[in-house]
Amino acid sequence: MTGFASRTEEIAPFQVMAILQQAQTLAAQGIDVIHLEIGEPDFTTPAPIVEAGIEALKQGKTHYTPALGLPELRQKIADFYRTRYGVDVSASRIAITPGASGALLLLMAARLEAGDELLMADPGYPCNRHFARVFEAQGRLIATTADSGFQLTPEHIEKNWTEGASKAVLMASPANPTGAMISHEVLEKIAQVTADQGGELWVDEIYHGLTYHDASDSRFAGQRPQTALALGEHVVVINSFSKYFGMTGWRLGWMVVPEHYIPVIERLAQNLFLAPTTPSQYGALAAFDNDSLAIMEARRLELQQRRDYLLAELPKLGFKIPVVPDGAFYIYADASALTQDTQVFCQQLLQETGVAITPGFDFGDQNANVYIRIAYTTNIERLEQAIARIKAWLQKES
Repeated sequence: MTGFASRTEEIAPFQVMAILQQAQTLAAQGIDVIHLEIGEPDFTTPAPIVEAGIEALKQGKTHYTPALGLPELRQKIADFYRTRYGVDVSASRIAITPGASGALLLLMAARLEAGDELLMADPGYPCNRHFARVFEAQGRLIATTADSGFQLTPEHIEKNWTEGASKAVLMASPANPTGAMISHEVLEKIAQVTADQGGELWVDEIYHGLTYHDASDSRFAGQRPQTALALGEHVVVINSFSKYFGMTGWRLGWMVVPEHYIPVIERLAQNLFLAPTTPSQYGALAAFDNDSLAIMEARRLELQQRRDYLLAELPKLGFKIPVVPDGAFYIYADASALTQDTQVFCQQLLQETGVAITPGFDFGDQNANVYIRIAYTTNIERLEQAIARIKAWLQKES
C-alpha cells in the first residue's frame, strides 16, 4: 500500500517499545525476563485513586467532561502548586489532557507553524521531536554532554537559535533518559535568554515528584526542586499523572499555559480529543489526598534505594555513570568499555540473559552507540538478579 504522508518516513519507531515486545515474546516462551527497559515502575496505581475511579463508574460518571477537564480537577492542581511549591496558578490556565503526550500535541498544534524549530537536548525523549514533525515543524536536537548534566545551557540557546525559524525551547527536568535535573537558577537564565530571542520556554515536569536531592546538593540546598512556573506566567509547564502519581494506563496529564493560550487550546482539544477520559479524571481527584501522597512518598524512597543500589553495582561491571540521576527512574550509562554498538549489545543481552535494557539510539544521536538506559522499575531482588546475570554474561563474553 502506497501514498502515506511523507512525514511518516521521518518518524522512527520507538525502540523501547520494540524491545518490550521482544521481551514479552520471550516471556510467553517461558523465559524469565527482567524488565529494565520500559518507563513504568512495577507499582500499581495507589488504592485511593483506584477506589475513586471505581466509585465514579458506579455512579454513572461516564459522560464527556468539558474539553479542558473537570473544573474541580483543574482547581485541585492549582491548589497543589500553591501548597507544594508556594506558587499561585489560576485554575483557568490549566488544561487537563489525554496524557502529557496529549498536552504536547495540543501545545505544538497551537504554537508551531510549518518550518518552525523547537530546540531540545540530545539525548532526550524521542517522541517529542516526532510530535513537532507531525505539525510540519522541526524538533532540532542540540548535542549535550555530561559537563552540562546532559541539559541545555543558556549558551546552547544563544549559539543554536535561528532567527526567523526557532520558536521555542523544550526542557525536561528531571529528564528522560538521564534523570538529570536543572537548577532553578540556570533555568531562570535559560528563560531570560529565550525571551531575549523572542522565543518561548516549555518545561516538561512529568517526573517532578520523583527526585532524590539531599542537603549536600548545592543546586537545591536540600529543598524540593522548584517548578518552572515560579519563573512567571510566560513559561509553559507540562505534567502528567503517569509517573509520580502512578497512573500510566489511565492516560491523563495537564499543562499550564499563559491565559491567552486557553481559548485556542480549548478549541483544539474539542476537535482533536473532545475531552480527557472521564473515569481517569475522577480517579485523579484523589491523587492529591494525604493518603495518596503518603503512598507516593514511600514509593519515591523505594525508587531512591533502587537507584543507589545500581549506582554502586553498575560501575563494577564496567559501566560508567557520568551524571548521577537526580530524579525519574533511569540511569544513563556509558557502556563504551564493553561495546561500541549498544543496539547489538542490548539485543544479545536480552536474548542470552533475559535482561531487557534500552540502547541509546532511542534518545538521539550524541554518542548513542555507547550509551544505554536502565530503568530501575522493578524491586531490589530483581535488580540483584539482573546484575548477577549481566556479570555472568560479561565474564563469558570476555
